[in-house]
Amino acid sequence: MSTYSSIADAAELLNISTQRVRTLCRKGELQSEKIGNAWIVDQNSIKNYGLRTAHMIAQDHPAYVAETPSIYRKPIALSFFSGAMGLDLGLEKAGFDIRLACESNKHCRQTIALNRPNTALLGDINDCTAEQVLDAAKVSAEEVDLIVGGPPCQAFSTAGKRKAFNDDRGNAFLKYIDLAIEIRPRFIVIENVRGLLSCPMDHRPHNQRGMEFPDLSLDEMKGGALNFVISVLKRAGYTCTFNLYNSANFGTPQIRERVIIVCSRDGKEAPFLTPTHSENGSHGLPAWNKLRSALNGLEHHSHLNFPEKRLKYYRMLKVGENWRNLPLDLQKEALGKSYFSGGGKTGFLRRLHWDKPSPTLVTHPAMPATDLAHPEEDRPLSIQEYKRIQEFPDDWQLAGPLIEQYKQVGNAVPVSLGYAVGTLIRNLLSDQEVTPPRDFRFSRYQGTSHTDWLQLFEEQKQKHQFNLELA
Repeated sequence: MSTYSSIADAAELLNISTQRVRTLCRKGELQSEKIGNAWIVDQNSIKNYGLRTAHMIAQDHPAYVAETPSIYRKPIALSFFSGAMGLDLGLEKAGFDIRLACESNKHCRQTIALNRPNTALLGDINDCTAEQVLDAAKVSAEEVDLIVGGPPCQAFSTAGKRKAFNDDRGNAFLKYIDLAIEIRPRFIVIENVRGLLSCPMDHRPHNQRGMEFPDLSLDEMKGGALNFVISVLKRAGYTCTFNLYNSANFGTPQIRERVIIVCSRDGKEAPFLTPTHSENGSHGLPAWNKLRSALNGLEHHSHLNFPEKRLKYYRMLKVGENWRNLPLDLQKEALGKSYFSGGGKTGFLRRLHWDKPSPTLVTHPAMPATDLAHPEEDRPLSIQEYKRIQEFPDDWQLAGPLIEQYKQVGNAVPVSLGYAVGTLIRNLLSDQEVTPPRDFRFSRYQGTSHTDWLQLFEEQKQKHQFNLELA
């Protein structure tokens, strides 16, 4: 049964004028009724509007848990660095109960509260204790099957300064590991960018040095950060397997590569994720999903705009073309000084191709070096198209201004990749055998699986030791 508030109460809750509330009622943006000369406003509608537009703040709160017979209980997962919940939606699809989301970003928190109001919500992980996490989720440590999270990737990204753990975001990574180890779920999953495979440690906290930890000299080597994380988890009794996975191999209509580390408490190495698609239909799998099928049926679009000086060139480009398809003099004119810089410059003046997966979505589709233009229309991809490509439901509400919505979806894990992770963990929880295809190429890069990576790191370590002995 709906509960209603007066115009004055709605204005106070939203911190706007009563006249503005009446306007929202007349436009249908707030569910309301007019009785005589007075409006009454649905309270759920007030909350929904307030969270969407940032007029209300999503507060920390515990989970709402309905009593469920144990026979019907789903495996329980706790999510950290939850963002817009792309990974969590995949886990839900695989049958998990996402009992808690931990996220500090204001707009992401509002998105979580809008779509999953019954899920516990906590803020900065650095302020959380294991006891607070379990209390909020209304579970005991023994009931937690999975802890999952994608710690901030900027500290490890090859596009950034790569400060690793000598960075507040890198410290949040270490906090995540420590918190997960203290709760000790059966499985811990870490999602991150490819740069984690090669990022040096840079700085190690003083309380994590000593005989039981790797030699400090290893921290300076490529991959030193990942080597340290693995050593901490192994010390806590977890085995770690990982690979770099292209989400297109799991049904996402997008080329997006992410490192997924699966850590198991039972001492058994987890197998790789099981692909559902392949680039050219190899291994008896269907070919990658294309952009055309993903965007089919969309009618309404909210999007940013390209500046007029860039539209001049887009009007000359056809489906799937980019700046290289312009006449040489216009290539130089369009790119300016960037024309003479190194690199492939593949993101400049880029129209997507209908019959290929999308390139990796970025947090802003209209930046000069990372354009994501519609295949035919003279505009960037819309937020509705972003959601389709990342596989969010059409009715998934995103809070905040449009630019913040792009950031949330652009930073998300594709739902199909989350589903592949959830399916693997569900099978392992029920002791089902998992056998991915042999010789499957999960990404375009070499040496990205834990076995290959550890071998390369060992070779690098021996070379490093040899150079030290010569010095």
